[in-house]
Amino acid sequence: MRLLVLGANGQVGWELARTCQPLGEVVALDREGADLAEPARLPTLFQDIKPDVVLNAAAYTAVDAAESDEATATRVNGDAVGVLGEQTRKSGALLLHLSTDYVFDGSKPSPYLPHDAAAPISAYGRSKLAGERALAASKCDYLCLRTSWVYAARGKNFLRTMLRLATQKNELRVVADQLGAPTSARLIAEAMTLAVARALQERRLGHFESATLHLTAAGSTSWHGFASAIVDAARGSGRFGNIVTKTVTPIATAEYPLPAPRPANSRLDCSDFEARFDLKMPDWRAGLVLTLAEIA
Repeated sequence: MRLLVLGANGQVGWELARTCQPLGEVVALDREGADLAEPARLPTLFQDIKPDVVLNAAAYTAVDAAESDEATATRVNGDAVGVLGEQTRKSGALLLHLSTDYVFDGSKPSPYLPHDAAAPISAYGRSKLAGERALAASKCDYLCLRTSWVYAARGKNFLRTMLRLATQKNELRVVADQLGAPTSARLIAEAMTLAVARALQERRLGHFESATLHLTAAGSTSWHGFASAIVDAARGSGRFGNIVTKTVTPIATAEYPLPAPRPANSRLDCSDFEARFDLKMPDWRAGLVLTLAEIA
């Protein structure tokens, strides 16, 4: 079996290229090998590689930049995903695609269910919703997995930024009125790999159903809570240099304006994913401990 991982240099893609190895031959491509900004080239890619499973971790993820370049974001996150779906249907392969909490407006007081109405409030969110809809319209066999607040031991992310700032600033001011589940790229990749194995079994038994599901760590916190946990863990480990931060101050979103609005509630209900694949998502703090250990 051949598995095609797209976005191999990204946080989740890098982990997927590793976790999927036991399932078969893994072909992991970065933007140079498969640029989703050029959807017209994707059919040739399918003809050349002939994948049995496609795991799409590639995306336009510059949330604020998308506000002034929505066309490019939509081409990558929307149009290209539709082409992936069409090619997957034609070849009879299975497609796993990552989406985001940004398809919701964040106004719901409780965690979002997969079937809740989407209402994105940013260009990035609209582009990702376009991809979800294009995927469904393609009629391929797919699992669309929404996740949130992704971080990893590599790349640019909130965790690594807080670790750096904690060695430079006595006070960190962090937004406290946005809620979500910090989710490690490692957890996402491991859960996706298990989902692939189960989904392939479902297909062999003739009862696979395409679906949109939620995949995050369990529990929730605010960005302020996450930052506080990072600083405390880094100081406690003694392995991240001189942690000079003494105070992590909670602030309102309005005090840290950004070009793209963020959902106030990014919590996603993962019970459907857990039930279908017989998995139990660990608390977000467990992923933080593992990722800090990997960085150290």
